[in-house]
Amino acid sequence: MPSKVELEKNEVKEKPKKVSKREYRKNLIDNREETINQIKKVKPKSRKMKVLTKKERKELGIGKDQGKAILSYARISARKAKSVIDLIKGKDLDVAYGILKNTRRDASTFLLKLVKSAEANALMNLQADTADLYIAEAYANQGPTLKRIMPRAQGRANRIRKRTSHLTVVVKEKKL
Repeated sequence: MPSKVELEKNEVKEKPKKVSKREYRKNLIDNREETINQIKKVKPKSRKMKVLTKKERKELGIGKDQGKAILSYARISARKAKSVIDLIKGKDLDVAYGILKNTRRDASTFLLKLVKSAEANALMNLQADTADLYIAEAYANQGPTLKRIMPRAQGRANRIRKRTSHLTVVVKEKKL
């Protein structure tokens, strides 16, 4: 009967050979469709997709079908921006412009500039017609909070929280 040490030696698998960066990129481009399908496939154990680096996304051509604009550290709370974002999500650009121009919220001015920038980025990347574009994604993430103090009676002080947010708008072309 074999000992535990012998069993462990038999179970040890060979380590995968190291691949250079150049070979890795070449394999990535050669097997483009297969790689994209692997990324999209959700693993049952972790339920998380593989995260690609910026260079890998560029080589695979992921994200070239969209125009994206990001505004970081906007001086508006994410909660207030989300209420306006929900109005324009999924709408055509003309409709979104109308909504943003007629909405009496501070977030609408930030988002109007963002949508214009995303549209310009999409026109440069896609050479698409403006009529075919719609807002595919829009979201507001919480940024750092600026903490200030307001003096109160009897030497006390209250904390003022000036919230910031990171706004993102993604514009894509309609698929006919």
